[in-house]
Amino acid sequence: MQTQVYNSFLEATSNVFGLMMDLTDVTDAPVERFECNGELDIVIGVIGDLKGEVIYRFPHETSLGMVKIMSNMEFDAVDEFVISAISEIANIISGNVLTILSEKNLTCDILPPVQGMGKENADYSLQKICCMTTSVGDVGLEIRLNPAS
Repeated sequence: MQTQVYNSFLEATSNVFGLMMDLTDVTDAPVERFECNGELDIVIGVIGDLKGEVIYRFPHETSLGMVKIMSNMEFDAVDEFVISAISEIANIISGNVLTILSEKNLTCDILPPVQGMGKENADYSLQKICCMTTSVGDVGLEIRLNPAS
């Protein structure tokens, strides 16, 4: 199931980045490659057949580049507008993932995005950390889910 969930995230991310920002070069990369000194972490809670959270890690430079593409406006720093735009990207990707998973008979819903690190010290049976790379920059992803009991 972990591969199924992971592949759903890759597919949804590629689709959303392509539609929203015309980025067609989204690929997964070794997590060891993901480096950043400052990042914007957006947490999306998941409830339903799977429970837990997904943490999207956008380095500041990636965040600024993506928002520039979407808004055609230049930003010098991650501010409330950038946080809101990046949160919406994470929200849309997560919604697309759940649509893909519903086609595989997994019914889930998402909670509103929040900025933060997520729940520390929790155990998850489906846990995967990965990196996706684009021409705008890398995006980290940490999937932390458990099947519902």
